[in-house]
Amino acid sequence: MRKLKLIWDFRGPDGLKIAQHHEIHLKEYISIENLTLNVTGFEIISDLHAIAFMVVNEDEMKPVRDALKPHRGQIYNADLLQ
Repeated sequence: MRKLKLIWDFRGPDGLKIAQHHEIHLKEYISIENLTLNVTGFEIISDLHAIAFMVVNEDEMKPVRDALKPHRGQIYNADLLQ
């Protein structure tokens, strides 16, 4: 089954702190909803852009997307260190 990386973008001088905090809420959501995967994180894109993300199985994507409204998504391949 394909895995999808759901991404939230945070921009501005506080983007990294907001992304780090958002990851906490993503972990809480995974626990509450008993999702199959428990892969979350945050990444620095530039000085003024950071992201928070979570990885879900494709069959779980629609309810998670509708509840959490990520800004974008992509196919997740852990081998490529996304």
